[in-house]
Amino acid sequence: MAGRLTNKVALVTAAGQGIGRAIATAFSAEGARVIATDVDETKLAGLKSVKSRKLDVLSAAAVESLAKDVANEFGALDILVNCAGYVHHGSVLECAEKDWDFSFDLNVKSMHRTIKAFLPAMLQKKAGAIVNISSAVSSIRGVPDRYAYGATKAAVIGLTKAVAADFIKQGIRANAVCPGTIESPSLEGRIKDRSQATGKTLQEVEKAFVERQPMGRLGKAEEVAALVVFLASDEASYITGQAHLVDGGMAL
Repeated sequence: MAGRLTNKVALVTAAGQGIGRAIATAFSAEGARVIATDVDETKLAGLKSVKSRKLDVLSAAAVESLAKDVANEFGALDILVNCAGYVHHGSVLECAEKDWDFSFDLNVKSMHRTIKAFLPAMLQKKAGAIVNISSAVSSIRGVPDRYAYGATKAAVIGLTKAVAADFIKQGIRANAVCPGTIESPSLEGRIKDRSQATGKTLQEVEKAFVERQPMGRLGKAEEVAALVVFLASDEASYITGQAHLVDGGMAL
């Protein structure tokens, strides 16, 4: 079905690559007016039929400034997608204070900033869909060496449920999407880092990532985006406060 998001105004964070870029592209194809943001605006090059904006989600001032600009140009958002994230590798013993703090700042507090900035206009309109990117590695499943990451992504699910509960009677829906291991530039970088750190070949490291998925393959960013499109659309109007897996059976 085409045109599921026709004339809806959507903002996507971390839209420069990977899952965020796939979501921005899918939204545009479904007729949304997309504001694609990234801390590195050059990564937004090549996205078609979107408005590109630089945004550092670690800065409350930057988020609040963009929210004012968006309200002036577009009015209230219909859809907010929080996609910015960082994967820390290691157990509690390899997690320094700065690693813990940065992980929570980017993976969780950034969502607090954007929701707090953009939600008031949604409430005035009495309508809005928020989709937060969490992970299968969260409160759903623990995996080795994802101590800080799993904690942050569990927090994202809790944050999502809290927003859904607080505003369910005011026209706001909030859902979390929990991917498994997805092909992306971020994953490629982590594979290279693990190869260098362990002395294993790139192929050996990638094989270990693939084997976490019972389907026997990595997911595609477009497969995650398809679920996000559904949750952002009116087709999902009776769905809120849930964590939705797209993980190749990883959480089985």
